[in-house]
Amino acid sequence: MINQYANQIGYSDVHPFEVLAVSKSGAVITIRQMQCELDPNWSPEILPGGFAGHCVNQHEQRWVITPDETARPIKAHKRKDGYFHSAWGKHRIEDQPRRFYDYNF
Repeated sequence: MINQYANQIGYSDVHPFEVLAVSKSGAVITIRQMQCELDPNWSPEILPGGFAGHCVNQHEQRWVITPDETARPIKAHKRKDGYFHSAWGKHRIEDQPRRFYDYNF
């Protein structure tokens, strides 16, 4: 059984995708990117340092994540490494949608 979300892992950033369908073999999933908006009750705390500043609270960031009915569905195929791969990159199957922006990259 595949979970409901296939979060795309891009180096340190994470983008949520929802799983729409699973092939009979379980080797191919159809996914769609979700909409993300930064929670208005959270803002990054940037301190001087590094290249342009250092975000000290980036691991506390919160996002409002909702389905995007207008997003184009795409296919992702399971590879030997255990991850699903699509044109967007590598996807990790998870129970919850996740969005993470690395302010310190």
